[in-house]
Amino acid sequence: QVQLVESGGGLVQPGGSLRLSCAASGSIRSINAMGWYRQVSGKQRELVAGITSGGITNYADSVKGRFTISRDNAKNTLYLQLNSLKPEDTAVYYCNARNRFGNILAAWGQGTLVTVSS
Repeated sequence: QVQLVESGGGLVQPGGSLRLSCAASGSIRSINAMGWYRQVSGKQRELVAGITSGGITNYADSVKGRFTISRDNAKNTLYLQLNSLKPEDTAVYYCNARNRFGNILAAWGQGTLVTVSS
C-alpha cells in the first residue's frame, strides 16, 4: 500500500502563489502516475493535474497556464506549483497515485486547504 501526506496549503491573496507537496511512502514501486485533485464542500472531487512516470503532464482547463505539476522521484515527492491564484481555486487539495492499470493506490488523506481571498 502507498501512504501519501499533503502539505503546503494556506491563505493567499488573489494573484498569489503557493507550492503544495505530497510525500509518498510504502509501496513506491507500484506507482505509475500521480495526480493532484481538489474538492469544494458539496461538490465532487476533480482532477486538477496529473503526471506519468515518464513525465507527461495533463491539466484541467481551469488551471492550464497557472498550475505546474512535477515530481521528484529521488525524494518520493509530488509537487503542485499554484500561480495567479483565483478565489475559485479555493478548495481542499489532495494527491493520489495510480498503478499501471489505473487503479488508485492510496486511501484519500486529509488534504491541504488552499484559501484564496483578499
